[in-house]
Amino acid sequence: MVARPPVRVLVEPMRVDDIPAVHEIERASFTAPWPTYAFRQELEANRLARYVVARDGDRIVGYAGLWQMVDEAHITTFAVAPEYRLQGVGQSLLLEMLRIAESVGASVATLEVRVSNLPARRLYEKYGFRPVGVRPRYYTDNNEDALIMTTPELRSRDMRSRIRRLSTDLRSRAAALDGDPAAPRPEEA
Repeated sequence: MVARPPVRVLVEPMRVDDIPAVHEIERASFTAPWPTYAFRQELEANRLARYVVARDGDRIVGYAGLWQMVDEAHITTFAVAPEYRLQGVGQSLLLEMLRIAESVGASVATLEVRVSNLPARRLYEKYGFRPVGVRPRYYTDNNEDALIMTTPELRSRDMRSRIRRLSTDLRSRAAALDGDPAAPRPEEA
């Protein structure tokens, strides 16, 4: 896959009526997708859960969720529609997950990712996640290992600076696409 120009998306809380569109992306992204009732359960019954969707106009093009686990935000699910990958949607979702994590008092964010999923791993590393362990045979569809990744302290100077820089870069690239002549070029941001 080749990176394409970013699209401007709106990231907002997931609603129950978003579940069918979310499930389409889920099925296109994973060999063992969550069932629709799992998303409904998360939204209606799990008070520790926070889920968001990314919208391009009226279309849902990605989603992400996390659980607040004491002082840790555990990213439970994260996917972008195949035709919207490498356009900044995943970055917008990840930025929102990290913002939510800090707002609920988490000191770090964690997640699991397939060892073989190099594009996702690169995205997570760009946003400060580092490998801290392996869950052997974690994925039931093929017994692939999961790499456990964790951020540094979310309130640390380095992490805040990283998030600010990446957020500015993403906004600048989207504004430049919209033809905003005052938008700084990414290398200036």
